[in-house]
Amino acid sequence: MSTLTKLALLVLAASAGALGTATLSHSDLANAKANDTSQAKDVSPKVDWVAAAPGRVEPKSGLIRVGSALLGRIVEVPVKQNDKVEKGELLIRLDDDEARARLQAAETEVASRKRERDAQPLDKGRDEIRDAEDNVFSAERALTNAHFELEYELQARRAGTGNDERVAHARDDLAKAKDKLQEERSNYARAQSKPNIPAPNRLESALQAARSDVAVAEALLEKTRILAPVSGTVLQLQAKVGEIVAPSPDQTLAVLGDVTALRLKAEVDEIDVSKIKVGGKVVVKSTASPGTEFEGTVAEVAPSLTSPQFALRSARRPVDVEVLPVTIDLDGNPPLLPGMRADAFFK
Repeated sequence: MSTLTKLALLVLAASAGALGTATLSHSDLANAKANDTSQAKDVSPKVDWVAAAPGRVEPKSGLIRVGSALLGRIVEVPVKQNDKVEKGELLIRLDDDEARARLQAAETEVASRKRERDAQPLDKGRDEIRDAEDNVFSAERALTNAHFELEYELQARRAGTGNDERVAHARDDLAKAKDKLQEERSNYARAQSKPNIPAPNRLESALQAARSDVAVAEALLEKTRILAPVSGTVLQLQAKVGEIVAPSPDQTLAVLGDVTALRLKAEVDEIDVSKIKVGGKVVVKSTASPGTEFEGTVAEVAPSLTSPQFALRSARRPVDVEVLPVTIDLDGNPPLLPGMRADAFFK
C-alpha cells in the first residue's frame, strides 16, 4: 500500500472514530486508490517512440549463401573464414577432370566440322550469316578464356605470385570480351533478320550442333568452380576438401557479406505499419551492448506483409499477426556482428 493510500485511510479512520463508526466502505477505498493511481500517472516518463520491432543484424549486402550447382567432390578450397574476396574469385573447386575432357572433345569436333564446311562450295546467300555465326562463336570462346584468366590472376594474387595491376588488366580484358560478344550477337541478329535467307545445308547444321555441344561442356566446367558472386568477407565456410556436395538449398558451403556497413532487418507488427516511413529515424538496442543505443534510418519498407521469422520462437498459431519487413541502415560502424538479435525503436 502506498503512502497516499495510508494517509487517506488514517484520515477516514479518524473521522469514523469521531462519528462513532468503526468500518470503512468499499467506495472510500476505491476513491483513495484512484487518487493514488492518478497521481502516479502524472509522474510517468513520456515515451518518445511510436513502434518497436525485433530484428537481426546483417551486412548491408545481405547474407549471400553459396552452394553447389553440381554433384561432385571438393578438390580445392583456396579461401578461409574471415578472408576478404572479390567478385569472381574462386571459393571452391570441384573435381573437373570429366568436364575438361568433354570440353576438349567438343572443341575438337567443332574444328573438324568447320573444316568440312569450308572445304565444300556454299550458298553465297548465306555468307553474311555464316560469318556472323563464326564471329559469335569466337567471341564466346574469348569470353570464357577471359573468365578463366581473371580467376587465375585472383588466385595468383592471393598466393602472393600476382599483383593488383595484373588483376585490373584481367578485369579490363573481361569487360572488353563481354562488349565484343554483345556486339557480335547484335550483328548476328541483324544478319538473321534479312529476308530470303537460304536454309543451312547439312554441313552448316552439323557445325552449329557441334558448337552447341561446346556451350554445354563450358557450362558444365563452369559449375565445377564456385565463385564469389559479390565482393565481401567470408563469414562462414563449411566446405572441406574431399567432401561430396550436391545441389541443395539446405547445403550451404559458404556465406558472404559486405561488413563494411551493417543494417538491421526488423519485423514490424501489422498494427504499427502506418507509423513506419522511409527516412524515419530509429534507435537500435542490443543485449550484446547493454546501455548503448545505436542510431539508424529506415532505408526500405517491404510492399507486403509476411510471416514473422525473428520473433517466432514456437509453433505458429492462427491468431498470430503478420509482420512488415523493414530494412534499417545503421549509422557509423556499430560494434555489432551479423546474426545478432537487436530491437528497433522507431521515433
